[in-house]
Amino acid sequence: MFHCHVCGHNAAKSELVSEVFNLEGRRVLVENVPAEVCRHCGESTFSSETTESVRKIVHGAGQPIKTISMDVFALQ
Repeated sequence: MFHCHVCGHNAAKSELVSEVFNLEGRRVLVENVPAEVCRHCGESTFSSETTESVRKIVHGAGQPIKTISMDVFALQ
């Protein structure tokens, strides 16, 4: 059963999400990641299998499908 670790609610929906990961000072975007998304707060939760697959991809087992530029903002 799903339990959101952020807000504590129990309702979720399965979705494919995009997630940005920080790797050794660089950011990578992984698209189409299967996740359970909390219906209350929107927090994404990944299975251990999905987490391991993403880890393998971003640490060398996969090649990027494209490269994009990203605007960066900072609050002062």
